[in-house]
Amino acid sequence: MPSRFTTDADTWRVPATAIGLPYQQAIVRAGGVPVAVPPLFDDADAGDLARDVMSRVDALCLPGGPDVGPHRYGATSVHEKVYGVRDEHDTLDIALAQAAIELERPLLAICRGHQVLNVALGGTLHQHLSDAVGDDVGSRHYKQHNDIELMVGSKVAVAMGTTRPHGHCVHHQAIETLGAGLLVTAWSGDVIEGVELQDQWVVGVQWHPEDDAATDVEQQALFDGFIAVSRHAAART
Repeated sequence: MPSRFTTDADTWRVPATAIGLPYQQAIVRAGGVPVAVPPLFDDADAGDLARDVMSRVDALCLPGGPDVGPHRYGATSVHEKVYGVRDEHDTLDIALAQAAIELERPLLAICRGHQVLNVALGGTLHQHLSDAVGDDVGSRHYKQHNDIELMVGSKVAVAMGTTRPHGHCVHHQAIETLGAGLLVTAWSGDVIEGVELQDQWVVGVQWHPEDDAATDVEQQALFDGFIAVSRHAAART
């Protein structure tokens, strides 16, 4: 998992990197072992380093976080609501996503990670969801639990054992145009909540399954399915 720079690691006297604990706990409950990758790579080196990292691990989980820099998907202006952009985070996340796909590693991308996956494959984002779908709809996708409609037979539906999970949505951005090869597999109203590649176990979800995974078996089942397919893929190599 890519880590993030943080100033809130109070057990350290120096700047640190961190990964949200709920992601790690959900992966551990599923039988996996999280491994942190620091965002310390330049654009020129990131591709080779990401391929090296992905060659040593079984799978990739891309976590949530602040916004992807709009220049990464060709935007010529930046919305005033865009926040928290750090080139180091974007460089690492995009390079890891591309390397995981290239090396055919299972990939579970969550919220920002879901958006990174789309950008890594050439897609674009709504920089501020409310501007695209209206304030009322946009506000319902920020710090709200919503019913998510999953495509029958999709990888996420198979993993979760349902086509109607209730997910925690904490996003002000969403996919605008799809990246190459991605199929939309989940919706909440007109908002894209899930995507996948058809020929690989590469899944993106816009909501936050890790937030409820400790108490919601369907949300935890997504991590269980991710780790199970990762173990199966590793056993074949």
